[in-house]
Amino acid sequence: MTATGSLAGRTALVTGGLGGIGRAVAHALAGQGVRLVLHDRALTADADDLLAGLVSAGAPDVRLVCFDLADAASARSGFDAVARRDDVDILVCSAGIQRTAPLAAHSRETWDAVIAVNLSSVFDAMQAFLPSMAERGYGRVVSIASVHGLVASVDKAPYVAAKHGLVGLTKAAALEYATAGSEGSGGVTVNAVCPGWVRTDLIEPQVAALAVANGGDHEAAAADLLRLKQPSLRFTTPADVGALVCLLASPALHNLTGAAIPLDGGWVAA
Repeated sequence: MTATGSLAGRTALVTGGLGGIGRAVAHALAGQGVRLVLHDRALTADADDLLAGLVSAGAPDVRLVCFDLADAASARSGFDAVARRDDVDILVCSAGIQRTAPLAAHSRETWDAVIAVNLSSVFDAMQAFLPSMAERGYGRVVSIASVHGLVASVDKAPYVAAKHGLVGLTKAAALEYATAGSEGSGGVTVNAVCPGWVRTDLIEPQVAALAVANGGDHEAAAADLLRLKQPSLRFTTPADVGALVCLLASPALHNLTGAAIPLDGGWVAA
């Protein structure tokens, strides 16, 4: 396959693949004919329906793996098991957790969990898959970071620290693997997508908190949340993220690496 080829026949691992953004990324890749390995901590009730939908969307093969990214030993052994079975061409690190509270109120347990899932597990995944990508001359690592990897917000110290760290890890890995492969093979690239407000379960607690202050109107609270940060006044959708991941995975973009790309309706431009 040359650098201008399609993604058909490639294999992707998507962490957090049963979550909102992970599902959208999986559907986007399935539409490109990509084989899928979906990771999550545990199965959801609709997992079988999700897999069937991905096959219908175009994925030639889909399987699920479950392990806990908050546990270092579990993460490393889980990634190693996937690496032994599959030649992963596209690694999408989508799993993430967030806890909101003033810095002084966060427990060390919360800090450790947020750092483990949002940052340390990506390090483990990169170690498991980047060397073999380099050997084959093609690989794409796309981490779903956050606008909070570029700017900070109050009450999110562990999350902001993890996402800033993820952007730094992305840049460091991109430099180390910049010479792997060639234009013809597609090379190995490492990038981060930095969404702003995405309407998923991750931000619903913030919407609910605003709704309390707004007399219980949930949708008015969502609109207020957008006005706080996102100049477009539109939520980024999970499908938007999936589309950008597919673009970054293209063999043609062999020289786009080390980037942290905002998908935030102008948040960081303001």
